[in-house]
Amino acid sequence: MKKLSPTLLICLIFLLPNLVMGVTFDDLVERNDLYYEKFTDIPFTGEVTGKEQGFIENGKREGAWISYCENGQLRYEGKYKNAMKDGAWFSYYKGNKSAFVQNHKNGIVWEYIE
Repeated sequence: MKKLSPTLLICLIFLLPNLVMGVTFDDLVERNDLYYEKFTDIPFTGEVTGKEQGFIENGKREGAWISYCENGQLRYEGKYKNAMKDGAWFSYYKGNKSAFVQNHKNGIVWEYIE
């Protein structure tokens, strides 16, 4: 059985935490409406974890997103399409009680229900 080279071992040590833990918004910066990992010029693609959770593709939010308050209670949830809010967005008050719903189309609020 071959031994791992020191270079490969060092790369694994630094990359593995990012693959397991994911990236939070603290690890990203926003420039010109795109998200980048700090110290890079390539728009970020990957999963975001932490208080806000979802997927970023080529620097733009895409698909389902969910956000939590400091105390861990649900804050809001909804979906992005082409980097714009799309469909129903639910905002919560005191945990799971829905406070209001917004329906979006092409990033514009079409309906607001309390």
